[in-house]
Order: sequence, then C-alpha cells, then structure tokens
Amino acid sequence: MDESTNHLTDLRARTRDRELSGASLCSDPMDELAAWYEDAVRAEVRDPNAMSVSTVSPEGQPSSRIVLMKYLDTEGPVFFTNYESRKARELAENPRVSVLFFWPELERQIQIRGTARRITSAESLRYFLRRPRESQVGAWVSAQSSVISARSVLESKFEEMKQKFAGGDVPLPSFWGGFRVRPEQVEVWQGRKHRLHDRFLYTREADGWATARLAP
Repeated sequence: MDESTNHLTDLRARTRDRELSGASLCSDPMDELAAWYEDAVRAEVRDPNAMSVSTVSPEGQPSSRIVLMKYLDTEGPVFFTNYESRKARELAENPRVSVLFFWPELERQIQIRGTARRITSAESLRYFLRRPRESQVGAWVSAQSSVISARSVLESKFEEMKQKFAGGDVPLPSFWGGFRVRPEQVEVWQGRKHRLHDRFLYTREADGWATARLAP
C-alpha cells in the first residue's frame, strides 16, 4: 500500500449539517425517494438516478453493481438489463435484493431492501422505444457477463446489428427488459455533524408503512 492509503483513517469530510426529522418524512418512502431524487437533480449531482444493486448467488456470494433507475412509480424503482446477465440469473434464483442510492453532495443515502421482479414485456417495450437508436442496437450486441476475447468482438457485432436493422425499427430483444424493486424496508440517511447522522427506517405493514428513528 502507498502512503496515501495509510492516511485513509485521517480523512474527514466537512458536513453542512442538514436536519432530517420524522415530522418531515413523507408517509410513503417512494414519495420520499422521489423528493430526494428531485433535490439531487436541482443540486446538479452527476447521475442522480445511479443506484447500487446487490444480489446473492446460489452459493451465498453477494455481488454489487451500479445501474440506473429509469423510472419510479408507487410500486418501486425500475432498472433495465439483459435477462441473461449474472444479476438477472441470480434474481431468478433469489429475488431478494438490496438497492442503495448515494448522493455525496447532499450527504444522503437511501437503502431499499425487498424483492426484484421482471416487469411486463409491454412496459419494457414502452421504455425501449424511448431509447436512442444506438442504445437499442447495443441491447442486441452484448451477451452480458459472458467472457469475450477482445473489445473488437463487441464493435464488430455492433456494426453487424446496425446493418441488420438499417431498414426499419429496432425490435425489443426477448432477452432484455426491466426489473421493478418492490420495497419491504427503506432506510433514509442524512449526514450530520460529529457523525450523529439522522436515520429513519420505513417498514411495510398490512395497511401502510411504519417509521422509526435509528441510532447512527
């Protein structure tokens, strides 16, 4: 390890000490997520819809990656992927998932724990048709998570698919689509000074959501 690594324990970030109170929380955590996302947009946070998605293999090995939330409704955030990817295969075996949004400029995090299920083909198609044409073509190119010999393999396949679909619309691949994360617990975290952060936990109940403050 180099000298800079040895100084990690000395790193301290200055906090703006924004307050988060139970009285200020929305009754539904997806409304709270929507509000915090809009705050991140106004603050010009880079990729405010970026979220870490963690899945678990059948052997119990966790795996995390950053994806983009492409839309949010009352049922939960939606992201898109190749259904033959590692994350999709793991979700097929075990739909339980953890999702984390982190906006460091605002010193905020939201963690969602719940299940991820495929959305309908019609929902996936509606989103697919809004993508740039090059991104539509790209969905056909990569056998996501598989081993390839070189980047040139992808580039050649991309040119091949561009030519194949040159005469019309790019169709939705049968192996590509969305997952919706249905939350069971949602934790919202606001950084505060002296590491005395504000944390609140939403827990789904039969008739709505219960909230509780957590110690930092």
